[in-house]
Amino acid sequence: MIAWLKRIDWRLPAIWAALFAVSIMAHAYVEVADQGHRITLGQGVMLEVSSHLMVALMLPALYWLHRRFPLGADWRNIVVHALAIVPFSIIRTAGMAQLRVFWFVDVMGHSYKFPLTVDRFVYEFTKDIVTYTTLSAAVVAMRYLLDRHPLHKPASETELPAAPPTVAPPRPERFAVRKRGGNEVMIDVGDIDWIEAAGNYAVLHVGGDRLEIRSSLSKLESELDPRRFVRVHKSHIVNIARVAEVSPWVSGDWRIRLQDGAEINLSRRYRDRFEALAPVKS
Repeated sequence: MIAWLKRIDWRLPAIWAALFAVSIMAHAYVEVADQGHRITLGQGVMLEVSSHLMVALMLPALYWLHRRFPLGADWRNIVVHALAIVPFSIIRTAGMAQLRVFWFVDVMGHSYKFPLTVDRFVYEFTKDIVTYTTLSAAVVAMRYLLDRHPLHKPASETELPAAPPTVAPPRPERFAVRKRGGNEVMIDVGDIDWIEAAGNYAVLHVGGDRLEIRSSLSKLESELDPRRFVRVHKSHIVNIARVAEVSPWVSGDWRIRLQDGAEINLSRRYRDRFEALAPVKS
């Protein structure tokens, strides 16, 4: 099996598939009961499949919104999600109408109309307020449950952080780095905000400047003071004194915002190292 397939938590799509299947059948039975013998159960199922398919297609966008604007982190995020219901409802209603017309008219050859009037959009919007709220609650609940019961626990999470050496090796206090024009300048280590990998080079972010040094990220990590600099991602090292904010993401990762405004992913594989210097209260 391909390695990346092994890392996917298949419980998430399985749970959503089961929820959608149950919801489709329940709504189809209600649709048939409301309309009597005018539609069959199969037609009722197709009516609901079109709506649920549009919701499923928008789930990635919903997850992105909850990563970018997590509920509970800021009251303004609630406003963002409330406003998001409008495009959510418009896209779902318009897409659902096209799918139903395609199936019943183009495929089945039946007579079917779905007028996209203002009244219809308002009617669908009132339903989508409940739909969006329910989906958001499900996203938050599943994130809470799955993050606390990971399917594949990284090996680094099962190991305790390495104990610091009794006698710390000498650490460089200054680096000679190359500027874009080709000249080399000396910078103090304490002025570095964060470091990112770039092929055979490492890019030092210093007060808004990008300075290159020919070194691997692992080599730099071994040379820097572990009490001041910490690896937070396979491609990033941060100066712990420059961290301004840490906020949760989906799938166990966190997001770091630095004092210069840069945002960096805190991978769950490196979270123990980060919390050894700056404990995060979640």
